[in-house]
Amino acid sequence: MQVSTAVTDGIRVIVRSRYLAEQSFPAAGRYAFSYEVRIRNEGPQAARLIARHWVITDSTGKVQEVRGPGVVGEQPFLRPGEHFDYTSGAVLETTSGQMQGSYQMQRPNGRLFDAAIAPFLLARPYSLN
Repeated sequence: MQVSTAVTDGIRVIVRSRYLAEQSFPAAGRYAFSYEVRIRNEGPQAARLIARHWVITDSTGKVQEVRGPGVVGEQPFLRPGEHFDYTSGAVLETTSGQMQGSYQMQRPNGRLFDAAIAPFLLARPYSLN
């Protein structure tokens, strides 16, 4: 399992990734990964997650960008001390890659800021099989 952590303006983003052998088909160039995200408000002000931006890079350097509103159909509002957890996934054509990105957050006064998602590795464990 790979882990990354970043803190921006009181918003901590922790991501854990893992390889999904049961959903991968190496012979077809399909490598599936899941990632679990915890977004925790450690600051003194509330914030709402408005949008996401992911940059997914495989081991050949091929880049995919994903942008959209919220996460898993939600735009969570986090008061100080609260957190939001979700799980999602990505599929690569190579055995490894990297993801990173940001969440656009909004304070109650309307101020927008981007909470960083630190880079994390997507990697199939080494196997002799």
